[in-house]
Amino acid sequence: MIILPEIDPVAIALGPFSLGSLSLGPLEVRWYGLAYAVGFILAWWLGRVIARREHSPLTPEDMDDLITWLILGLILGGRLGYALFYNAEHYLAHPFDIIKTWQGGMSFHGGLLGVLGAGWLYGRKKGIAFLDIGDILAPLASPGLFFGRLGNFVNGELWGRPTDGPYGVLFPQAAAGGVPRHASQLYEATLEGLVLFVLVWMYARTPRATGRVGGLFLTGYGAFRFLVEFARQPDTQLGFIALDWMTMGQLLCVPMVIFGLWLLLRPVAPDRP
Repeated sequence: MIILPEIDPVAIALGPFSLGSLSLGPLEVRWYGLAYAVGFILAWWLGRVIARREHSPLTPEDMDDLITWLILGLILGGRLGYALFYNAEHYLAHPFDIIKTWQGGMSFHGGLLGVLGAGWLYGRKKGIAFLDIGDILAPLASPGLFFGRLGNFVNGELWGRPTDGPYGVLFPQAAAGGVPRHASQLYEATLEGLVLFVLVWMYARTPRATGRVGGLFLTGYGAFRFLVEFARQPDTQLGFIALDWMTMGQLLCVPMVIFGLWLLLRPVAPDRP
């Protein structure tokens, strides 16, 4: 059994900060924020690597612009997705709380929709088909997922269900802090971050029919997340929402897997000479 120490979520404190007579309080850099930053930097770097490939419709300079669009889409989509999928009642009653991102609350599925929306808008601007943009984006997501889940683990949040196995972790922040739990954050970091990245990156190194790379990512993430949800504690405000065992995360993964499989298996006419 492992006891997770109470790690300060603030990595760097630089405050208090003042601008003239205006006091802005302490300036804090949190571990979770650093995880996001590392994920964005890796996505930008990997995107430029992809853009240099012979079959890429984007240049490295295009990728610089696209990443900016994606960051905005991820943050907006992730926050709105959390408000809609996981805590709609609260945010309908307190809509201005949506902008309080420092209180936590981001949804991967909402972030995915935001990223796809940003990619679609950028593709229209550049005259690139949506599925082609999706194939470019697919290999960029997993590194951010890896570091994001590590950030969840450091914060002691999104912990797993109770377990009596030797790998159980005591999370002091959990409601029943003395009960060993699955380190579901690390399971997700491994499967959705490392394993999925290797699969998608290697698959994308060879030119594929349009939509295939994106389909592999959607199918792989949906399957891995669906599996790990059996070890992850359901959200307190939701619990199980279908069939007495299905969580919101699992429910949102079902259309991902269906659409991903369709992209992978749909017949595609061969290119004309």
